[in-house]
Amino acid sequence: MNNTIKQLAAFLQKEFLHVFRDKRTLLVMFGLPIAQILIFGFALTNEVKNARLLVVNPKASVESQKMIEKIDASSYFTVTHIVPSRKDLETYFRNNEAQCALILPDDFAESATKPVQLQIVADATDPNFAKTVVFYLSAIIGEFHQLQTAQSVPMKINSEVRMLYNPSLNGSMNFVPGVIALIMMIVCTTLTAIAIVREKEMGTIETLLVSPLKPFLLLISKAIPYAVLSLVNLSFILLLSNLVLDVPIRGSVVLMLTECFLYILSCLALGLMISNIASSQAVAMLISMAGILLPTLLLTGFLFPLENMPWIFQWLSNIIPARWFFIIVKSIMLKGLGLKDIWMETSILIGMTVILLTISLKRFKIRLE
Repeated sequence: MNNTIKQLAAFLQKEFLHVFRDKRTLLVMFGLPIAQILIFGFALTNEVKNARLLVVNPKASVESQKMIEKIDASSYFTVTHIVPSRKDLETYFRNNEAQCALILPDDFAESATKPVQLQIVADATDPNFAKTVVFYLSAIIGEFHQLQTAQSVPMKINSEVRMLYNPSLNGSMNFVPGVIALIMMIVCTTLTAIAIVREKEMGTIETLLVSPLKPFLLLISKAIPYAVLSLVNLSFILLLSNLVLDVPIRGSVVLMLTECFLYILSCLALGLMISNIASSQAVAMLISMAGILLPTLLLTGFLFPLENMPWIFQWLSNIIPARWFFIIVKSIMLKGLGLKDIWMETSILIGMTVILLTISLKRFKIRLE
């Protein structure tokens, strides 16, 4: 028993030394995740800010000026042009000087006493952008109209909107959990997939095959360094998300780290399985990136709602570990839920990890062929 522990410790030391000596591995392990979390957190968002708005205001009035100022004061729009007619409206859109337009009627000044018809025109080359712009602009106009008619209407109905878990509608709240799942999948799976394949290409696999260490422990020695470094990496990501992107951890930090460790194990198991299948580092990288990265990016649910996809893609998403981890992270970080609320997703992730580890162990060859 003591001899086995010493052998395992020696293999672990070798793997740690190899990782720390390889600058490219360290760059992928620590540099790539930090860059991705900052880029995705700040740049990847479904919010609309500073959209270029053109206003057609045929008869300048006090009321129309107040509404234009209210729209311009919001962070969603920047009023770039105010014109008296819609004659050259399409020209502004073609020249990209306007992304949306608000056309006011001649009788807009009478909007406090009688209904008036406004028109909103949006550039729908990006459908999601157009829908968001129309929604934001309609909300501002509705709020302005309520303020104008508050004194003259004897009875009115006020609707109160409450946004649970993310009252400021911060886009990072949704993207950061998904990016964590994506980063861990890229780092753990790709680096681990290359681990054994590298030994094959360098010819050192023969030394490993004749070593007295059992195949299971040999796989463990390959996975533990990346698991430890991934946990350190994850701590930096969570700290960066909280301090820079204002993404809280409302639930248990211990539960969060435990679930992350479970997900890291599933990613490492997947990487080990790929390394047993691939014949070269290039093939291992191709399988990791094309076969794992794209499904994780597209079928997790943080970029595109799964409910909007065809049933075949919804079914395929169930076999992707990142899909379940994304639900777990959002539940803990944003909703503050406990294990009793995410036991099903946790059980599925445990099952996937066990299956992947079993396949990796069975496919590991203890002799050269």
